[in-house]
Amino acid sequence: MFIDRVIVRVTAGSGGSGIASFRREKFAPLGGPDGGDGGKGGDVILRADSNLATLLDYSYRDQWEAERGMHGSGSNMTGHSGADITLPVPPGTVIRNHDTGEIIGEVLEDGDTFILAKGGRGGKGNSWFATSVHRSPREWQPGEEGQLFTIELELKLIADIGLVGQPNAGKSTLLSVISAATPKIGDYPFTTLAPNLGVVQMSDSRTFVVADIPGIIEGAHEGKGLGLKFLRHIERTRLLAFLISIDSLDWQAEYDQLRNEVAQYSAELAEKPHCVVFTKMDLLGEDEPAPIKAKGAFGVYAISAAGRTGLEELKLAWWRQLLAMKKASLAPVKDIALP
Repeated sequence: MFIDRVIVRVTAGSGGSGIASFRREKFAPLGGPDGGDGGKGGDVILRADSNLATLLDYSYRDQWEAERGMHGSGSNMTGHSGADITLPVPPGTVIRNHDTGEIIGEVLEDGDTFILAKGGRGGKGNSWFATSVHRSPREWQPGEEGQLFTIELELKLIADIGLVGQPNAGKSTLLSVISAATPKIGDYPFTTLAPNLGVVQMSDSRTFVVADIPGIIEGAHEGKGLGLKFLRHIERTRLLAFLISIDSLDWQAEYDQLRNEVAQYSAELAEKPHCVVFTKMDLLGEDEPAPIKAKGAFGVYAISAAGRTGLEELKLAWWRQLLAMKKASLAPVKDIALP
């Protein structure tokens, strides 16, 4: 089951309290105060784990609490600090404060960590309050409470290429042919109910990741169909590939509708580089891309996943575009001469 949004309640451990204690030994009648400090409470930490692909575990358990710190003791002994608790999530997880809706962080790469709730500080024992004029203090501090938050975790898949198209445009079939992914394929709309990722392997160890996004219909940006549930998964893709089936009634209208849905959802997303891919060319036996006005597209391609035609050209075009984007991001910024 693919779960990409959950709400969890996290509670950090409270700090232990300091104590009031006095040293009493046979040969030290004036031993003085020796109350130790309380230990720090444990933190609740989020960590990205590339072995995970869903937030399913957090749909079964939605409350997590770190260990509290132990109280201090005599002989200036500090209490044991509470153990942290680490919650593994897939890379690409966004963290929001559920009460305010504010994005407070995200974990993008494997191993990235984010502290969701900080443990409370331990209280000081009475030895801290001893002075030259106050030699027998009985003051001590209680430990601080750990932070408590209700957090919303939202997964946005990270991929190089996002396949966008209407239901039955051939997205899942294409992904299954160019990668080792095994998405569900059927001859009815909305066969794909969850995004699928596939790693495309080219020669010389060149690889990139492709995401198959469930079908986009008119009004998807308003939540129609699978709409908002999965449109967010293409936000992190670097390139978009708009797939149009060659047996569509109006190629231009379908392309314009897909572009409009993406633009209505996110203007920033609409600015990403994109190409047009005509699928199922084996149905008509055509080899050349169909004529279409695709302003801003870096290419128009025609393929047949079933017939295994046009795939190498498409993969090479994707790779070249990704490489060009990488080089552009690494290019040094030229100095601007001040007047």
